[in-house]
Amino acid sequence: MTDEPVIRLLLVDDQQLIRLGMRMVLDAQPGFEVVGEAGDGRAAVDEAARLNPDVVLMDVRMPGMDGIEATRAIVAANPRSRILILTTFDLDEYAFAGLEAGASGFLLKDARPAELAAAIRAVASGDAAVSPRVTRKLLELFGPQLGASAGQTPGTDAGAHHAPRAGQAPNALGTLTEREREVLVAMAEGLTNSEIAARFHLSESTVKTHVGRVLMKLELRDRVQAVIFAYSAGLV
Repeated sequence: MTDEPVIRLLLVDDQQLIRLGMRMVLDAQPGFEVVGEAGDGRAAVDEAARLNPDVVLMDVRMPGMDGIEATRAIVAANPRSRILILTTFDLDEYAFAGLEAGASGFLLKDARPAELAAAIRAVASGDAAVSPRVTRKLLELFGPQLGASAGQTPGTDAGAHHAPRAGQAPNALGTLTEREREVLVAMAEGLTNSEIAARFHLSESTVKTHVGRVLMKLELRDRVQAVIFAYSAGLV
């Protein structure tokens, strides 16, 4: 038996067979409860409001409201719910758009059950389910889009991650200690907590503390936001 709380899940995909397969996989894993399903983005928004799930497994390419718009709407209405984007193609524009809309990670649909379970647990705990390799590649491919978002004027939609505008980043960065700034840069480079610990000769628990303080001081939702913030601020 474990004292860890059960993670409540909402499955969103326009193909019923895929939802059925995911439900079977997740029902076989300890610590998960599938509380609902939705076949399109609009239904996903409605079900998320009704069920208040911990994690939403979100397909992106659906008729009507797609997964990107649904992600943005769910995050705006209920910031506590975490979104895990499910995509068919690694490193495509939909994965990036999902992250910028407020998702905490993405995963390929053909991921193994253990990978799916680990990703769900990661985003449920407030971490990001995006591997360091993928983080680096996303920055290489889509970095210019982040820079463009940083320069938007008030009232425009810079995505749910709210990349800082040019005049905001220096002020926000000024609240960080030197070590916290180093940890932010390391996160933006795609390093895991263990890799950050090794780089700065710290324990992983100390790194987690620094990461938490960085997110709190910069008013960021998760590590994905931290990557976008650091890139927009010119730290990477």
